[in-house]
Amino acid sequence: MKKLILTALFGCLFLLNSCGENKKTDIVDSGTYQGVAETVEPGEKEIYVRTSDDKLLELYFTDETTLTKDGSSTSFDSLKEDGKVEVTVEKKGNKLVPISVKILN
Repeated sequence: MKKLILTALFGCLFLLNSCGENKKTDIVDSGTYQGVAETVEPGEKEIYVRTSDDKLLELYFTDETTLTKDGSSTSFDSLKEDGKVEVTVEKKGNKLVPISVKILN
């Protein structure tokens, strides 16, 4: 009985841990990077960008972040998962602040 309870407990812990957005992200130097928007979270105004050198960048848009497509300003809704983007980021401590995001396709 004790073994059954422990097995059930560990199973529940595994499921709870698996449900979260616990992605391993990378911190890069300030600069401009091209990649693919793997995840787009409109409610959080957040994107995860996989760069060409396989880094995963977690970016929360600020009021100052500019978003463009074909040279014109556009809305966050224009971002699509698996879409190519170019991001300019500023490293502030252990987080990245997106200065600009350009939709490439």
